[in-house]
Amino acid sequence: MTDNIAAGPPAPDHLSFTDGYVGDPAVRAEWDNRYTEQQQLWSGRPNGALVAEVAGLTPGRVLDVGCGEGADAVWLARQGWDVTALEVSGVALERAAGHARDAGVAVHWVHAALTEATLPPASFDLVSAQYPALLRTPDAAAERALLAAVAPGGVLLLVHHAGMDTQPAHDGGFDPADYVWPSMVAGLLDAGWEVEVDEQRPRVAPDGGAGAHHTDDVVLRVRRLS
Repeated sequence: MTDNIAAGPPAPDHLSFTDGYVGDPAVRAEWDNRYTEQQQLWSGRPNGALVAEVAGLTPGRVLDVGCGEGADAVWLARQGWDVTALEVSGVALERAAGHARDAGVAVHWVHAALTEATLPPASFDLVSAQYPALLRTPDAAAERALLAAVAPGGVLLLVHHAGMDTQPAHDGGFDPADYVWPSMVAGLLDAGWEVEVDEQRPRVAPDGGAGAHHTDDVVLRVRRLS
């Protein structure tokens, strides 16, 4: 894991994420290639469901899972959150770090896969996973990692594109059966969790960016009671 902390001393002009990645190199390469193909992959604005669901929460420690180019992480930091942002793509993280520097906010960057990252357990007041590409495993490692990161009293907010989980495998190699969906996380909840939101709703989508054609979200918001 490579931890680049933009707190305390001024951040350097350029943060490099070329070394120290923890996770499957093939997954990193896949996402690095995808980001390299475009100067900007996403819209640059925070996801609408995140903005809506965080509105009533008191800022604390937040884990942004799959932070991409950093729009959510920067927005959360501007709202007063202590942000840890995790991403497999070093290309995306370098862009995200630049956006945070330009915005004058502090973010703790982690270059690792969720299941491989050394994260403090049960320590985040909010774990946000917006449209994550988390690979499914027989032991539900990614689902359990999301839940394990949430502090007592904290919230897990998982948002995904509605209907994607039931699509057939694509010729391009995307098979929904390979990935984690909100229903799989919900299926692991026990009496120590309270479901606050579990619904499909129209997506408040930023203009432009990959995925802008999706019109509906599945929003799962759960609170850890103990």
